[in-house]
Parts: sequence; structure tokens; C-alpha cells
Amino acid sequence: MNASPPPTPSLTTPRRFKAIHLPCESIEDYRPGGYHPVHLGDLFNNGQYKVIRKLGEGSYSTVWLAHDLENKIYVALKILVSKFSELTNELRILRHIGQVAPAQAAEYTTQLLDDFEHRGPNGLHQCLVFELMGPTVNTMVEELPQFKPRSLAFLHEHGIAHGDLQPGNMLFALDGINSRLEDMLQQDDFNQSELVQRLDGKEDPWAPRYLYVGQPLASLVDHTGEFKIKLSDMGGAYFFANPPTRIITPTGLRAPEQILAGAVNNTLDVWSFGCLIFELITGQPLFCVPWYDSEVKQDDDHLLSLTTTLGPLPDELYGHWKTSSLYFTPQRKLFNFQLGGVAEGAEPLVIEQLTMEEMFDQANPDLSEEEAYRVKSLIRQILQYDPVKRPSPAEILRDPWFCN
Repeated sequence: MNASPPPTPSLTTPRRFKAIHLPCESIEDYRPGGYHPVHLGDLFNNGQYKVIRKLGEGSYSTVWLAHDLENKIYVALKILVSKFSELTNELRILRHIGQVAPAQAAEYTTQLLDDFEHRGPNGLHQCLVFELMGPTVNTMVEELPQFKPRSLAFLHEHGIAHGDLQPGNMLFALDGINSRLEDMLQQDDFNQSELVQRLDGKEDPWAPRYLYVGQPLASLVDHTGEFKIKLSDMGGAYFFANPPTRIITPTGLRAPEQILAGAVNNTLDVWSFGCLIFELITGQPLFCVPWYDSEVKQDDDHLLSLTTTLGPLPDELYGHWKTSSLYFTPQRKLFNFQLGGVAEGAEPLVIEQLTMEEMFDQANPDLSEEEAYRVKSLIRQILQYDPVKRPSPAEILRDPWFCN
């Protein structure tokens, strides 16, 4: 084995590691500016937090179940990539709502318990300590009761948009977790980790020895009591008074003005919530937009779905659609569904499409005819092309369907 140390990796460094076949974060992102290498049993914040299990990962962080040895409780430790080591917007917003409305913040959002910085081989990492929560809504959708937008209403009431409203950021609360022994919560390591190996056989000081599969605490949710769900992950949140130039919303949950003009406004969460009502009740997304190697094709696919599912785009929005002539005649008659346009000599692609209401009925959710009508009416009320006409989360809560 070559004993000379490997060069410091960067974004342009060729692939360093053998392929990892488990569903984990990219091993190549363990480099300066990237993830911090974590191993089970690691201690953080001067020995206060002991890592015992991996809960999950995202593009900008890994999340771990840790034992707070000082306070004798279990917590979720979120370790951000080091390029976000400065005071993040997420931390600003969490501190703000914790100060102006601590009781409501604890009721509707995952509670921030602590924050600190940790220096590792890849730089300085912001670490956020949250109350320990259970699995996401999308892993237990069959258990979901009628989900009310109280958490969203709370944020909007305080001038904050979540920015990334999706089932993966809605978590089930856990009861009685701190009475359990540490051994009962540790990582189940059978086929849930994989050895990290460099292609050149050298040791890599920037990466962990193993990558672990995230193991949410689904088995610990109390199925006999009333479910409690909180919003999590404020990484994409922003103050209404200081919106970002661009937000990252899951593709199928983007509002039309976001797709066409990159617009950021106070109602993008509301549009996403309207899509989620459909998805959580029917079990299928309202707008299923596949990944394409072309952003234009991805947007076109989404916009075609909007047009057929909800109705024609208004003139102002349609005017921003630069490739609309590939699919519509000058009279705005839809004649082709072939993304990228019709090839020379080929026939236009014509596909029978369903409206939102027809898709809802076809999914046949377990609702009475009257309740199904109320749900479809609410979704229509929310998914309006004009952002000004969309109801606020507080107004949605007053809808007859939520008042029953």
C-alpha cells in the first residue's frame, strides 16, 4: 500500500471511492466544505452528546440520534455541511420563533434545544440539536389522520414561509422516548452499513470508515393515542420581508409562477399544501414530474400537467412560457404532448388527460361522496393561478372540511 497521504479533495477531484450500494449520502461529498464524518459512539460538544443511531440525511446535512448525557434525554443532532458554517437562516428563524412565541413554536415545529459549532477534517460545522421526533409523514401515510395546516398558519402568522413544505418535512411526535434504555435505540447494523474504501487503497482522513443507512423511529410511534405532527427542517424557510431570489421546492409541488418566472411570494407554501392534500388523501401525487436531463423539458412536463389538470394558464403566465408553441397552436389549442416538440415527419403525441377531480375520483379514497366533494372544492380553492386569490393558511383552517 502506498504510504504517502492522498491529496486534499475538492469539487473537481475525480471519484475517490468504491461505489456504495446502500441508500446513503454520497461518499464523494465527504471533503472540505462537505459532510462531517460521523461514527456511532462519537461525542460532540465537549462530551455532552453521544451518537447512537443515524436518523437520515439531506443534501446539506446528516441527522443523528444522540444521547444528551448531561440532561438525560435523547435528541436529534443535525450536522450541517461545513460550507454553511456561518449563522444559517434556519438558525435565525428557529431562534426568532422560539423568542416571540415559544409555546406555539414548541407545539407546531420541532423544538430547537441547543446549537454549537464543531470543527472536523472538513471544516467548521454548525450543529443544531432538536427534540427527538419520529418518522416522516411519507413513511407512515397510511396512519395519517386529517392533517390541518396549523403549523403553517403559525409560521405565516409570524411572517415566515417554510419554503420546502413536503411530507418528508412533517414528523410524528414521540411520547415516552426518554424512558427507554440506550441499547433499545441503537443502530440496527445488520446490512445497514457499508465499509468505505478508496480506489487507491489509502486511508481517507475526510471520510468516515462506514456509511450508515438512516433508521427513523417508526416503531416507537404510539398507534393507540392521538397522532401529533410537527413541521421540521427550516433550512429553506425565509421571512416574508426578506425573501430569497430562489427557493428549492420539490418539483411537483412548485407553483406555476415559480416555474415560469422564478417568483417568490407569500403563497408558495399554500400552493404546495393544496397539492399535498390531494397526495395525502389519494396516496398519489397530483403532479408527478419525472426527472429529465433538461430543465426545460421538466418544466414543460409540469406546465402541461397543470394545463390539463387545472385548466388553461392565464395570459400573464402563459406569456412567460417560452416553449409553449411546441405544444399549442397560436389559438392556444393543445395539440401535442411530445416534450421538446414534434420531430420532423412525425405525428403530434396526443394523450388523454384527466382533470384534478377525475384523478381524485379515480383514486377512490375512503371518503363519502359529500366529503370527497368538499375536499375537491378546497383543493380547487387553493390551487388558483393568481397568488392573490389563494387563501391564507388561517383561512384554509376555517374551511368546512377542517371544521368538522
